Amino acid sequence: MARSYATVTWDQLHRDARTLVTKLMPHGPFRGIVAVSRGGLIPAAIVARELECRLVESVSVATYDEEERAKPHVLKPPAAAGDGAGFLIVDDLVDSGVTAGVVRDLLPRAHFACLYAKPAGQRLADTWVVEVPQETWILFPWDTAPLFVPPLAKQGSSG
Repeated sequence: MARSYATVTWDQLHRDARTLVTKLMPHGPFRGIVAVSRGGLIPAAIVARELECRLVESVSVATYDEEERAKPHVLKPPAAAGDGAGFLIVDDLVDSGVTAGVVRDLLPRAHFACLYAKPAGQRLADTWVVEVPQETWILFPWDTAPLFVPPLAKQGSSG
């Protein structure tokens, strides 16, 4: 289980996706994008818009059950991407590298990019924006919901 948590807001995710695009532009143009489902779907949409790329494919690999790792299983291969030549793979995070390894095996000629990278998986990513400590679990905006918090004055005295 994670030792710490980091929350990414929608605004931060959007800023980081645009920063990723600025890093990717010298490597393009790309024929298409492969979004790693599910976490890479939203970043891939932002990247596709900023790169003006219309061909967006997806690959679905299941590796987690809640916070527990499971054996990776390809649920949907990226048929339109061939061996990945000219394609950009986009994911939200490379963690241990298990999912990235499976996707890289499917698309060995693609460029792999993600927003966030942990040390154990960085070797599999070609481009990323933010390095995250290995023990940190990232809470993405689609995993969280804003909750009302009463003012401190209404919570009673603590002292």
